[in-house]
Amino acid sequence: MNLLFANDRPGYYPASFYADTRDAAPARPALKGEIRADVCVVGAGYTGLSAALHLARAGRRVVVLEAHRAGFGASGRNGGQIGSGQRLDMITLEKMMGRAVACRLWDMAEEAKVLTYALAAEAGVPTHRGIAHTARKASELRWLTEEAEHLATHYGYDKIDLLDRAATQALIPSPRFIGADFDRDAGHVHPLNLCLGLARLAEAAGAVLYEMSPVTQIAHGATANAPSRVETAAGHVIADQVILAANGYLDRLEPEIAARVMPINNYIVATEPLGARAQEVFTRDIAAHDLKFVVNYWRLHEDRLIFGGGETVSYRFPRDIAAKVRKPLEEIYPQLKGVRLTHAWGGTLAITVNRMPCFRRPAPNCLSASGFSGHGVALAIHAGRLMAEATTATGDGFDVMACLPQPAFPGGTRLRWPLLVAGMGWFSLRDRIGL
Repeated sequence: MNLLFANDRPGYYPASFYADTRDAAPARPALKGEIRADVCVVGAGYTGLSAALHLARAGRRVVVLEAHRAGFGASGRNGGQIGSGQRLDMITLEKMMGRAVACRLWDMAEEAKVLTYALAAEAGVPTHRGIAHTARKASELRWLTEEAEHLATHYGYDKIDLLDRAATQALIPSPRFIGADFDRDAGHVHPLNLCLGLARLAEAAGAVLYEMSPVTQIAHGATANAPSRVETAAGHVIADQVILAANGYLDRLEPEIAARVMPINNYIVATEPLGARAQEVFTRDIAAHDLKFVVNYWRLHEDRLIFGGGETVSYRFPRDIAAKVRKPLEEIYPQLKGVRLTHAWGGTLAITVNRMPCFRRPAPNCLSASGFSGHGVALAIHAGRLMAEATTATGDGFDVMACLPQPAFPGGTRLRWPLLVAGMGWFSLRDRIGL
C-alpha cells in the first residue's frame, strides 16, 4: 500500500482545523511532458519549499514536484510548535558526539528558529512565543532543571524559566503537573499557513511548483556531473541535482533511506470554541507538551484547544481518531470532560532510531533530509536551506548533519514495523503506569 494515498483523497487537504482556516492557495497544475531544471525538489512541505526558496533566490532554476497539494503532509497537519534545540537534549548529544559537535548542533538549531520566525514574518504568518515543557513527576522536573541549567551554563541560553507547581498551574490550569520549564523563545504557529507562506515566497522567487505529481521513479546520474531523470505519471524532469524532501512519504523511492526513516502516524483534535473557558487551558497564549514517550502536545488557536496525542505504526489511521485523542486530553484537563470536538485528523511523520534527522547523499547529485521525529517545524525549514547551500558548496551544515550516526531500523524494511510496534507498546505501557 502506498502511504501517499492510504488515508487521504488525492488533491484534497485532510478535514482538519488547519485546512478549514488556511489562507487561500491556488491549485497548481500537474506536471506534463518534459521540463529542464537545475534542481528538482521532491516534496512541497517545509523542507522542500525552503530548499526551493533558497535555491531560487540564488538564481537556480527550480522545479518542485508535490504528490498532492503544497503542505499536504506533516507540514500542514502538525502541532505547530517551534522548539529550541535539536530533537535530542544537549547532554545526550554531548555524550554521543562530544561538546564541540554538540555546540555546532545547538547553534544550527538556533539558526533554524531565527530563520523560521523571519520567513513567517516575511510571508505574513503570525507566530506566538512561549512553550512550556511540563513535568508529571519529580524525576521529570529534575531532568528539566538539569537541562535548563546546562543550557544556561554551557550554551549561554538564558531564556528558560523554571516553574514550581504553583507557577505551573497558574499558567496551565491542570492538576497533572508538578512543575515545568518555560522557554520564552520557542513558539507556535498555524502550520499549514506557514507552509503555504513558504510556497508563496518560493514562487515569487521564481521556483515552479507542480501539484498532483507523485514521483514514480528517479534515475540518478552516474556521476555528479550527469543529470538525473525524475519521473511522474505524465511527465519527467531532467535536473542536474535532486533534493528529496518527502519525509514520511519517501516510501520506495530510496530504499537506503527508507531503512533508516520510519513513517508513523500521529493524531490531533480541535475543540469547539471555549470562550471564557479558554482560561482553563492556558492563561497566556503559549503552547505546551509533556515528557511522555508518546508525547502529548497542545496550544490554543484563539479560544479553541488544539491537542495532539497518540501514535500508531500502521498504514491506516484508526476509525475513531477523536476517541483516541480525547482520552489524554481529558486526563490533562478533566475540567473539559465531554467537550465537543469539531475536528479530528491524522498525519504521517517520520522518525529515526536515534530521533535525530537523517541527512544522506543517496547518489552523487542527490541530497535527502528526513526523519525529524516530531521536532521538525524549524529544523525542516533549516534543512531545506542546508541542502540548498550544499548544492553550491556554500556551507558545510549539511555535511555536519550527515556525519551524525544514523543506524538502520532492526529487521530491515520488512520487519521494522512489527519490531517498532513491540517497542512502542512497551514505552506506552510505561507511560500509562507512570514509570
